[in-house]
Amino acid sequence: MRRLLAALALSTALAGTAGATAIYPLDRATILAGSPFDLKVEFDKEVQPQDVSITINGQPVEQVLGKKPDFIAKEEGVNASAVLLRAAAFPKPGTYKVEAKAGGETKTVTWDVYATAATPKAKNVIFFLGDGLSVAHRTGARLMSKGMTEGKANGRLNIDDFERMAFIGTSSTNAIATDSANTMSAYMTGHKTAVNALGVYADRTKSTLDDPKVETIAEAIRRTSKKSVGIVTGAEVEDATPAAVVAHTRARADKADIVGMMLDVKPDVVLGGGSAYFLPKTTPGSKRKDDKDYIQLFKDAGYTLATDKTELASAAGTNTGKILGLFHPANMDVTLDREFLKKGTVEKFPNQPGLVEMTKVALNQLAKNPDGFFLMVEGASIDKMSHPMDWERALFETIEFDQAVGVGIEFLKTHPDTLIVVTGDHTHGISIIGTIDDNKPGPDMRDKVGVYADAGFPNYEDKNGDGFPDKVDVSRRLAVFASNYPDYYETWRPKMDGPFDPAVQNEKKQYVANEAYKNVPGATFREGNLPRSADTAVHAVDDVVLQATGAGADGFKGYMEESDVYRVLVDVMALAPAKN
Repeated sequence: MRRLLAALALSTALAGTAGATAIYPLDRATILAGSPFDLKVEFDKEVQPQDVSITINGQPVEQVLGKKPDFIAKEEGVNASAVLLRAAAFPKPGTYKVEAKAGGETKTVTWDVYATAATPKAKNVIFFLGDGLSVAHRTGARLMSKGMTEGKANGRLNIDDFERMAFIGTSSTNAIATDSANTMSAYMTGHKTAVNALGVYADRTKSTLDDPKVETIAEAIRRTSKKSVGIVTGAEVEDATPAAVVAHTRARADKADIVGMMLDVKPDVVLGGGSAYFLPKTTPGSKRKDDKDYIQLFKDAGYTLATDKTELASAAGTNTGKILGLFHPANMDVTLDREFLKKGTVEKFPNQPGLVEMTKVALNQLAKNPDGFFLMVEGASIDKMSHPMDWERALFETIEFDQAVGVGIEFLKTHPDTLIVVTGDHTHGISIIGTIDDNKPGPDMRDKVGVYADAGFPNYEDKNGDGFPDKVDVSRRLAVFASNYPDYYETWRPKMDGPFDPAVQNEKKQYVANEAYKNVPGATFREGNLPRSADTAVHAVDDVVLQATGAGADGFKGYMEESDVYRVLVDVMALAPAKN
């Protein structure tokens, strides 16, 4: 990449015809005062530095931001120029209009730079993220866990009694549809971005690691406070949702790089799966392409390592510093397999902790800091089991997630200066329409689907009081279906032998129904309504529901964008206090 450092001309009488195709941050961006971000202007042609003008509220950019941008005569792989200024920041809140000119074309964006409350409303923030958490997941979890009599639930979930609620828009900057990377990134940075991106605005360059960065919440906390930071997930700790707390990349698949970014930020507690990306390439099972041993690097940085629930309990009892818990080389096994059916990879990794245990350890560790903490807890496999339409596993994950929220609520009772937020990052096209009753007559399984008055009530039981149904394969169970799907065989039953794998690739690289389920009694072929490139159901564009309780929860109301949620989080922690 050819880079030329140049003082940018300030005149508006410019030669050439190229216009600014994009300015990052984008129009209507909201930026925390004092928070570093990268300013980039992309032009649609090659231009000369003397033909470029960039102003902020009518003043030269270098006067407002205190340093000169780099001029890039020709970006790699693009026959066009750009201007880039790394780590800019606005110390004062206000409205800022950015204007870029080259030739007769002009591009303008307006940014809202905001400060926070002068004093914190909450010392601690616990952010519970149910990946893919939809309304039907909540309903199904309540029906499975608590039961229903004569139309009234026989009990309540922990999330049922939160006093503050909001609808959250989840769309990305390049589509109404979305994934877990840009959605969680918006929560954790206050900036919306493109599908697959984390902590950056997705630009046009080939590299996934050079895009314009914005500050993550963990970085903001490190920059402005002495608070601790924690990450808990049932997925790989480098997966999109946990990565969004610390990472900067246009491609969520850059998991080996994300591990390095996590070490740079050094969250005080990191618990989940994904050890394969910590191991040097010479170690069997490693997914790295270099010789870096990040387990050793984390140990050298003062972390105590835990690889199963026994070691986690030991670390929680003796460690006074940082904990790195890696309990699986990939995503951890889900609750139904781990605790009940012993399927999946449980035989190989039999001592994995659950989300409740990990949340307890994290809170105990982080609460040692007198300055408080920020903890993100992800119920990752609500999403991972909803994609393959494995509804029983997805609902068991929702129950476990709610029980982890219960741990947070117990903490709140003795630490009232805590804010708890529970939300999803996106939804799934999941609906509960009634029940499936094996005792109903009919030659086809669809004849056993009960709707309206024929639905009755499911016959799950929880005799041991653990919050989970004692049996998942009861005779009258919830009828749960997806609004979108590839070709697959609907079996109408829980998958007792392991997680559902609905579609497989054929020789044409198209996904077709997995014939492993073809001969299940009553199985029905369903022709998909998704492109044949889709192997599972996809995310829905529906709003998610956010709930909050505790100190500062009144900041959530009505309709909000995910980027607005970040503004409430930093405000309750007073990370950029307004000054008179």
